[in-house]
Amino acid sequence: MANLRTKAHEADVTVWVGKGGVDAVVDELNDQLADRDVVKVKFLRSSRGGTTTEDLAEELRDAVSADLVETRGNTAGYTR
Repeated sequence: MANLRTKAHEADVTVWVGKGGVDAVVDELNDQLADRDVVKVKFLRSSRGGTTTEDLAEELRDAVSADLVETRGNTAGYTR
């Protein structure tokens, strides 16, 4: 798991969750997880509303059936 955390930390953000919410990026994240070991997602302020980044990260994890590597600040890393 430490290796995955390192990869997640070093990865560039390739998916941004905005005002469209988690549902708007499910397909894109699925596609990227098919091609990469780790995908980093940034949750923009407009997506958070009254919830936390951790809650959104878990919701997205469940939507794409992936593993949440870590949540740090407003970003999260995912793998399969």
